[in-house]
Parts: sequence; structure tokens; C-alpha cells
Amino acid sequence: MMTHTALTRTSRILLTVFIMTAAVMNQVDVTIANVALPHIQGSTSASREQIGWVLTSYIVAMAIFIPMVGWLANRFGRRRVMLVSILCFTFASGLCGIAVNLEELILFRMLQGMSGAALVPLSQATLFDINPPEEHGKAMTIFGLAAITGPLFGPLLGGWLTENFSWRWCFLINLPLGLFSWMGLSAFMPEFRQEDSSRLDFLGFGLLALAIGSIQLMLDRGQILDWFDSAEIWTYAMMSLTCIYMFVVHSLTTRSPFVSLAVFADRNFVICSAVGFFLGILIYSPMALLPQMLEGLMGYPIMEVGVVLAPRGIGVLFAMLVMGRIIQHVEYRLLIVIGMLITGAAMYEMSSLSLQADERLIITTGIAQGIGSSMIFVPLTTMAFATLPARYRNEASAVNTLLRNFGASVGIAVTQALAVRTTATVQSRLTEGLRPDNPAIRAGAPDLDLNSPQVAAELSREAFRQASMVSYVDIFWAMFLVATLASLLVLLLRSPPKGR
Repeated sequence: MMTHTALTRTSRILLTVFIMTAAVMNQVDVTIANVALPHIQGSTSASREQIGWVLTSYIVAMAIFIPMVGWLANRFGRRRVMLVSILCFTFASGLCGIAVNLEELILFRMLQGMSGAALVPLSQATLFDINPPEEHGKAMTIFGLAAITGPLFGPLLGGWLTENFSWRWCFLINLPLGLFSWMGLSAFMPEFRQEDSSRLDFLGFGLLALAIGSIQLMLDRGQILDWFDSAEIWTYAMMSLTCIYMFVVHSLTTRSPFVSLAVFADRNFVICSAVGFFLGILIYSPMALLPQMLEGLMGYPIMEVGVVLAPRGIGVLFAMLVMGRIIQHVEYRLLIVIGMLITGAAMYEMSSLSLQADERLIITTGIAQGIGSSMIFVPLTTMAFATLPARYRNEASAVNTLLRNFGASVGIAVTQALAVRTTATVQSRLTEGLRPDNPAIRAGAPDLDLNSPQVAAELSREAFRQASMVSYVDIFWAMFLVATLASLLVLLLRSPPKGR
């Protein structure tokens, strides 16, 4: 196995550039398509319920395959896995850019998520290995920029590309970046490989993947098929329950399970993973809802949507700088609670939005969300592993990451379904009052001719706008309750023993 001593300083710098290109490309793709969703919806003739699949398919596929990354790297070598992942991710990005319908786009986004699952963890591990111990802090600071660059530049880049070219360039932009990273790593990346004779539990992996996939399909298609009035939704529900049961039984009876259920015996790990699940909801759900609200209801140009959403990354950057100075001096549980309360307060403020609101409230609450989520992430991850035996850390890390990403996909699917359902309910109630014998209508607009088709169509559009705004307000209020619940869960955490 090659170490940092076999590399020159120039080689380490070049490797860092090529590695970070791959990591940033992966992180940007999480958010770059958000601002283009309304344009993708129009281009693919997707319904309001379906368009969220463009985001959830990518996140779920990445969540499922992240736990396999360590085994693949040990089995086939980190260099080979990294190069194949970049090549497949780039190819899948190109396919997304030329997709002719929603079904193709969702399939190719799944391929993107599967192939991109290895990019961030292997990039981080490689930065550790190519740098001496005294420079690990600097290396992780550089790596942390990838987490900032994605949320900060993703919406801006997506808005600019969509406005000046097409939404397809949100994916095609990965072609030159991917080829640049692949060629550079092909030339300079050494092999990092550990001999590992352990076998992957393919049955456990398959059962877990089927369970997660069935739950996601149930949530994504439930609103369209009227939930449990549909045999298809019942099939997904029964399949997910059956796979979860078989996964638990298999994990308890096999010698080398895909995930050892012993990790769930640690209270801190279970609570932190649950909070991480809620954190995924709170981070990604607003990013999926806001572009649709700003473009569809408030008439914002797509470039302005990117500008309004970008300050969230400024909040992340500010919080990272502050956390680096205070994290060793403040109780971790207190930091998590404060971060969750800041996030909840931002959601509460967003529940006061109206169709007349300007961008200042979106910007300030976005910065607050960036600060709150960054305050939570580091201490939450530390607390999750503080009392866990060292032998379970690899499996626990995979489960923790999977649950956080799964929370993101579940949050997007549920909030999209709630938006459609609430809009239909409120619009129905508003439309009931639009009749000539309504005293409020006669008093407020006595000259209004409700028998005119043009007037009726205009009133119907306005009722839809008002109902949609009510649905978004209700969802932000619900996310405030989620943040409050998560902050209460933190109180159940135990302080780790000194020195752990």
C-alpha cells in the first residue's frame, strides 16, 4: 500500500485538485437540479407529484450503495473503484442531459447516484493517505470546502445554466469535469489497497436495498395512486415489511451480516441516527420546495432563484469557522440543541410567508438554516460514535449515512405529496365560495361577472396560487415541529466518558 512518503509535494497537490474535482462534482449534483425542476417538469410533461422523483431517485440510490464502498475498495482497490465511479458518473450525467422523458431521466439519475456513492468517502480517505499526519487538518479543511461549494454554487450554477442554455446543461456540465478528474487520477493516483478476505453479505445488502426502494416507491407514487386504495401501494408496503423482517432475521443468524444489529444496542448511536434522519428532512426538503414556490407562485426568474438560495452556503461557511473555535469548549448536546432550534426558528419564520413576501425572508432564513445544520452535523456525528465499540464503527458509519440520506429522500417525497394534497383541499374550499350569491363576493367585487369564462379562469388560477401558498406554509410549519421533536430527542443522549 502506497503512503504519503512515496509522493512528491507536486504529486500531492495535483492529486488533491483531481480528487476535489470529483467530490465537488458529486456534491454540486445534489442541489444543481433543484432550481431547474420547474423547467424539467415542463420539458418532460411531469406532474407536480412526479417531479420530485428527479431528486429522490439520486439520493436513494446513493444512500443504498454508500455502505458497499468500503468493501469494494478493499476487494478491487481504491484506485480502480474511484476511476470506474467517475467514469460511470460522468456517463450517467451525459445520459441525464439527453433524456427524452421523465422515465429515462429518473433511471439515469439512479445510475448517477449508484456510481457517485463512492466519490466522497474515497476522496476523503485518499486525502488522508496522501498527506502526512501533521497536514491532516489542512487536508480536511480543503475537503470541507466540497461540502460548502455544493450548496453555495449548485443553485447559482443551475440557475445560470438553465437561463442561458437549458436545464440539460445542469447534467452535461459534468462531462468536462468528470473527464478532467478521470484523466488526472489515471495519471497520478497510486493504488491504496488493503488485503481483506471478508465476503460481502449480498443477501443482506439485497434485502436492505429492496426494503428502502419499496418504501421510497410507496411514498413517491402514493399520491398519484390514492395511497392504500391502490393494490400497487399495498404491494410496496408488504414488500418493504417482508424485506425488513427477513433482513433482521438474516442479520441475527448469519456469521458476517451486512450490518451488525449490535450497533443498535448503543443508545447514543440510535438517537443520533434518528436525529440525523430528521436532519436530512430539514436540509433537503426546503431546497426542493422553494424553487417551485419562487418560480411558480412568485414569478422569480430562474437566475434570481439561484441567487436567493445561494446564501444558505454562506451560513454553512460561517458556522464551520465558528465551530472550529468553540467545539472543544462547549457541551456537544448543547450545540446540537442550539443548531436544531435555529433550524426550527427558520422554519417557523418561513411559515409566515405570503405571496407578497420579498426575497429578504428567504435569504435570512436560508442563512439561518445553513448555520443551524452545520452546528448540528459535527457534534452529532461525534456523539453517535462516542460510546460505540470501535469494532462497529465501519458498519455504524454506513448506517448513519444511509439514514441521513434516506431522511432526505423521504422528506422530499412526503412534502411533495403534502403540497399536492393540501393545495387540492384548500382550492376546493376556496372555489366553493366563488359564486354570485356569496355576500363577500358581492360586497368586494359587485361588478364581477362570474359567468364570464375569462373571469372564471382568472379566479381559478388565483385560487390555485392562494391554495398552493397555504400548502407551503403548512409544510414549513410541519418542519418546525420536526425540528422541535428532534431537539427533544437530543436530551436523551448520554455524555460520553471523559477521554472518549
